[in-house]
Amino acid sequence: MTGVTVSADGRIFVNFPRWTEDVEISVAELVDGVRQPYPNAEWNGWSNLESAEVSAADHFVNVQSVVADGDGSLWVLDPAAPATGFIVANGPKLVQIDLASDDVVRVIAFGPDVAPQGSYLNDVRFSPDGGHAYITDSGPADALIVVDLETGEGRRVLEDHFSVAVDPDVAVTHAGEPVRRSDNRGAAFAADSIALSQDGETLFWKPLTGTTLYSIATEMLDDLSRSVDEVAAAVLDRGEVGVTDGLWMDGAGRIYLSNVEDDAVRRWADGEVSLVLQDDRLRWPDTFSEGPDGVIYVTTSRIMDMPWYKPENPRIVATTLWSFEPQD
Repeated sequence: MTGVTVSADGRIFVNFPRWTEDVEISVAELVDGVRQPYPNAEWNGWSNLESAEVSAADHFVNVQSVVADGDGSLWVLDPAAPATGFIVANGPKLVQIDLASDDVVRVIAFGPDVAPQGSYLNDVRFSPDGGHAYITDSGPADALIVVDLETGEGRRVLEDHFSVAVDPDVAVTHAGEPVRRSDNRGAAFAADSIALSQDGETLFWKPLTGTTLYSIATEMLDDLSRSVDEVAAAVLDRGEVGVTDGLWMDGAGRIYLSNVEDDAVRRWADGEVSLVLQDDRLRWPDTFSEGPDGVIYVTTSRIMDMPWYKPENPRIVATTLWSFEPQD
């Protein structure tokens, strides 16, 4: 389980990417603690085994993120790259589900111009006015993606910019030990972490394999007249925050950081980073969401325990959803 999101009325949704083998459910609603396929079993019916018979365009292939927009919709981000490998044709998409009817109301498909081979659409945030979506691409084809939600058109920005790329000087560790595959490849993930200010005016992001937080004014991303150089020049360095996966922006403008190397959650505020909690059960804290009661939820995807990095482990590693009440 990588993603979690909580709707304005307290419904909890999670997702399971197809990383090592087929999963029973890609997107689920938790009902009394039990996973229910969402929005239905049909949308969750794609599999590697039956990929030739089941359309990737209208089924979940490899869901990485779910986000409730606070305006009545659940959005599902599908990079359609099982095992973070080759993209399944016609699979990359952003799916909008109406939470009142539980029906899919829109599918924004991404072609190779937005999601080329080598991309891995990772996480998404939505502007408060409903005009734009901002997506991180954590694959080798690193970039940010801006989607005009009125037209459904997407475009890649900051491609190969240092702010979205893997930092070659950073080696991801856990408990002081490097996270490496059997062939000695380290954990190399580009732009992954993402957060949007409450007013929608500032986007924050960082590569997972990196330690620097970056931001930009969203007007620079939304304005089609801005040149590549103008956008690149508008990127701001917001300081060192460590190796992180998910980010969450609270109402006070503070960013919660999933500190994957130390089983911890930290918080960034005005350039200062402080420890919120640390627990050895938080094995690779991944995605955050905040409920209407202020409780913060976080998944632990245990990426360092996967057979990619520990071949002796089973192909399916149990993951957990946690919650905590933040303290000021």
